[in-house]
Amino acid sequence: MFSSRIKELRISTGLNQVDFAKKLSVTKQSVSNWENGNIQPSIDMLVKIATIFSVSADYLLGLDKRSTIDVSNLTEKQKSHIQSIVDDIRNK
Repeated sequence: MFSSRIKELRISTGLNQVDFAKKLSVTKQSVSNWENGNIQPSIDMLVKIATIFSVSADYLLGLDKRSTIDVSNLTEKQKSHIQSIVDDIRNK
């Protein structure tokens, strides 16, 4: 689950493996190995990855299906607008 989640998140944010590796101060080979399921990152690295993608470690590990969107700097009106958009998408 982890391997597919990080690849999906990396691609959805427009990062290639090299750029993602640079953000984490690791090699492209490390990212490739994680995405291929050859090795798992350390706990510290898991936290860094979760922080970069604004998701929980549980989401990355497949223990939780919910991903999150950071809305901490938005007004209540803006949060309400985003919720309306999400509701509209779900109802289609």
